[in-house]
Amino acid sequence: MWYLFRFDKIVSKEIPSSIVYEDDKVLAFRDINPQAPVHVVVIPKIRDGLTELGKAQTRHTQILGHLLHSAKIVAEKEGVADGFRVVINSGSSACQSVYHLHLHVLGGRQMKWPPG
Repeated sequence: MWYLFRFDKIVSKEIPSSIVYEDDKVLAFRDINPQAPVHVVVIPKIRDGLTELGKAQTRHTQILGHLLHSAKIVAEKEGVADGFRVVINSGSSACQSVYHLHLHVLGGRQMKWPPG
């Protein structure tokens, strides 16, 4: 169960990460098991019950929009703004393993469809 709070420890800088982007609401860092040449994870700094997208409530609307805008900023910073994918796994059947909502920004290679 230690991994459930891993992202909280990354936000608090207790666990080191390779930070790509940070502002007052989100933190973006390189995935430790990249699935593409560019693979960055974007998380809200405050979980506020937002463990997965399937549990989002109206009060989360602003942070959800901010996360997507931050994904675009990450893609620009990483040089893949001309083509990138944003993935959100929601729930165990979608292979979500860390219950702190997070986006995966993937790019730097041709993505395939369907994705899995």
